[in-house]
Amino acid sequence: QVQLVESGGGLVQAGGTLRLSCAASESISKITVMSWHRQAPGKQRELVASITKGGNTNYADSVKGRFTISRDDAKNTVYLQMNNLKPEETAVYSCKAAALRSRTSVDSYWGQGTQVTVSS
Repeated sequence: QVQLVESGGGLVQAGGTLRLSCAASESISKITVMSWHRQAPGKQRELVASITKGGNTNYADSVKGRFTISRDDAKNTVYLQMNNLKPEETAVYSCKAAALRSRTSVDSYWGQGTQVTVSS
């Protein structure tokens, strides 16, 4: 199965920037969709951004214009560039790989998560 390891989280002041990395154990060119999710204490986990094998991206409305998801297939890594961070975006950020196995079957894999803390 696919193993994912996130890194790049930390403490940053409001308005600051962080870049998260998610390294996969296999070529991400074989993975249909890779995405970033976040979960803050007392809140539901939400999709932040996703990128397909073909390079199509989607973002949560709250992060559009500030976050950028990208992938480097040569390094088996997906990134999340986060600019102008807000305190309410303090959360554990997790990487997800979704592999389409058939028309009706998708295998999903999650990383352990990395903590992002934005101070006001």
